[in-house]
Amino acid sequence: MAKPRHIGVYPGTFDPITRGHLDIIERGLKLFDVLIVAVAESLSKAPLFEVDERLEMIGHEIKKYGNVRVESFDSLLMDYMRKKKATTVLRGLRVISDFEYEFQMALTNRKLDPGIETVFMMTAENYAPISSRFIKEIARLGGNLSAFVTPNVAKKLKEKYGLE
Repeated sequence: MAKPRHIGVYPGTFDPITRGHLDIIERGLKLFDVLIVAVAESLSKAPLFEVDERLEMIGHEIKKYGNVRVESFDSLLMDYMRKKKATTVLRGLRVISDFEYEFQMALTNRKLDPGIETVFMMTAENYAPISSRFIKEIARLGGNLSAFVTPNVAKKLKEKYGLE
């Protein structure tokens, strides 16, 4: 009898994907047989990149991993989790202020589906100050993005802001 696959979901807007996100993905692979990077459409956040652009950027960054896939979703996370037969939500924490929001979300998700767990993973300390909001501002003003995003993502940001 085959062992059931442990499927984790790493949800977020990933607008854009950062080196901190990639750190969580790489380390999260140790916890799951399959990790789905689930891109939230999240129109309420008014993302810079369209969903298809975010999917393409993430796909480019994760192609070296055989057990990671990227998908988008526009439903409640718990509904998406059940649809994918996933058992665990993976969430990254950068700084203490992230915890309060993430903790509230995890408790709400537990009310929606007590069978799905949330695992918090601290990002590596060198990625802690990275936020997509700051990265977009640095990109808009023509700053050096190499510490925050991969060259491919930096190129996409520069194109988006008409700097290339």
